[in-house]
Amino acid sequence: MTATVFQILGGLALFLLAMEMMTDGLKNAAGRHLRHLLGSWTRTPLRGLAAGFLITGIVQSSGAVTVATIGFVNAGLLGLSQSLGVIFGSNIGTTMTAWLVSLVGFGFNIEAFALPLLVLGMALKLATNNTRSEALGQALAGFALFFLGLSILKTSLESLTAGIDSQTLIDTGYGLPMFILIGFLATVLTQSSSAALAIVLTAAAGGLIPLHSAAAAVIGANLGSTSTAALSAIKATANARRLAIGHILFNAATGVIALLILPIMLWIVALMARWLELDANIAVSLALFHTLFNVLGAVLMLPFTPYFARFLGRLFRSKEEDNAEPRHLDNTLVATPELAIAAVDEEMKRLMGLTRGLLRVCLDREDLRPAQIQPKAAACQSLNTAIVDYISRVKAEKMHPSAVDALTLGIRTCRYLTEATDLAAELLKLKEARRAPEMARLAARMEQYIETLRNLVAADEPQPVMFQQSDTLYHKLKSEMLAMIVRREIATDVGEQTLDTLSAIRRLADQWHKALAWQPVARLMNEDQAPVPANPQ
Repeated sequence: MTATVFQILGGLALFLLAMEMMTDGLKNAAGRHLRHLLGSWTRTPLRGLAAGFLITGIVQSSGAVTVATIGFVNAGLLGLSQSLGVIFGSNIGTTMTAWLVSLVGFGFNIEAFALPLLVLGMALKLATNNTRSEALGQALAGFALFFLGLSILKTSLESLTAGIDSQTLIDTGYGLPMFILIGFLATVLTQSSSAALAIVLTAAAGGLIPLHSAAAAVIGANLGSTSTAALSAIKATANARRLAIGHILFNAATGVIALLILPIMLWIVALMARWLELDANIAVSLALFHTLFNVLGAVLMLPFTPYFARFLGRLFRSKEEDNAEPRHLDNTLVATPELAIAAVDEEMKRLMGLTRGLLRVCLDREDLRPAQIQPKAAACQSLNTAIVDYISRVKAEKMHPSAVDALTLGIRTCRYLTEATDLAAELLKLKEARRAPEMARLAARMEQYIETLRNLVAADEPQPVMFQQSDTLYHKLKSEMLAMIVRREIATDVGEQTLDTLSAIRRLADQWHKALAWQPVARLMNEDQAPVPANPQ
């Protein structure tokens, strides 16, 4: 009995190693093509589903695809609706493992098939210096070990079945919930739904558990596969955590539906198995069941993906997302200009504060990456757009001319702040350039320039003298940089990149200086004077 248990554990360990080798090898062999597929072919939930299915089928790991999708969501490259489609497709793609186990694992002499494949894979890996060929060899070797591990599991579970009355396992009185829990825990502990499915299919094929109990365990394994997403999203962005919750809710809903109609689904599986002329064994029936209920779940959920995404969007609200939402712009006020103007004033104050905060963070915090400021920048842009849209809907014909002029200045200021927000990342590039060894001669002047920018950003009103000082420093830095390029003290491409950065920051300073001319509309009207607009460009 002890030897059999260790044989089962050894087969499982070999299976897990094989899955890792297959996944890593296929990902490395495919290279950037998979990333391009995931990043570019997911414009709609339906295309996301197709991409998720295809990539999971190729790399044989829904966990890897889920983690990659969370990474794209974290970086802002995928929206919630698109990423949900990828998750739906990934769930269908992971059923390929069950088909490999059921059709190949039980229909062939595994050793005769796997050992030559292992030799071929290792020969390809060791006999070439080409990275892609090595990765393909690793994948082939993993594929061979996959079936050898499956063979060990099959043999050991058949041995266990011979020594145990299967009725003692089936008639425990716990019913299907116990098998759901077994499938769930097997996936969570191994962090591989494929391994859990292999165990369930092999145990069922060996007569250890009946079909309906094995189907419940498959449902549990499907639910357990969400643990990878949950662990990956613990410290991720709000959108990534929403995706993890969406994955869990989707798999849970799919599992509940499958469980409620389990007798009907097993009847349909039997009909389809006969119609497709598949081998009449329990492993094939389980693979068909696994595919059927995942496809059913995707078909039911896909039309409701936008609504599901909106529901998830109300969860895990980040500080930036709260800041991006207008707090004073009431649509019922657009017909009453006096009240609408007061609301616009309050939101403009918030927008100025948010933009100032973004620029300060870029100037003050060290080792900050552009991706880290993206949520703050997106919040500024979202609020900016909301203000401009609201001003455009205020009934201008009912307003005093000075109020119209003041709101026009507000829209112009929003444009200045939009450009300042877009250029904020250039401040990070300047700080990074300052630390480069070849910039040692300019480091002190760059630091002086950055300090002047700090003072300009902190100002509450236009500072012509300070702005002129920053402009003077810009011209000095530009002249010294050009001289260094001519003297070949710095590479031409590096020098040109730094000059582009300096030019962008000069533009940022100019836009921020103009934005400081904004004043609340209510104040201007109370003083009975028209605003003094900054010079537009």
